[in-house]
Amino acid sequence: MSVEVLTFFVFILAIFLGFELIFKVPSMLHTPLMSGTNAIHGIILVGGMLALAGADGTLERVLGFVAVVLGAANVFGGFMVTDRMLQMFRKKKR
Repeated sequence: MSVEVLTFFVFILAIFLGFELIFKVPSMLHTPLMSGTNAIHGIILVGGMLALAGADGTLERVLGFVAVVLGAANVFGGFMVTDRMLQMFRKKKR
């Protein structure tokens, strides 16, 4: 498999994954800004994984690892914010 085909495959996979993750949250609670931010963070995470996978030297591996860790933290934080938004609209038990 060539690099171009693999890159295109990851790009398409990121589109479908982002679509599924973002549209599970009701649209009235998920602002376009939050949707865009989560999508960008997912793309950053995939880019970090690609950089790490193609790394040859130690510096490249370290930078790729840092990119993956920071990208994962951004994705996690975005979904934590979304979860807190959803909790605000739940009915309280009596």
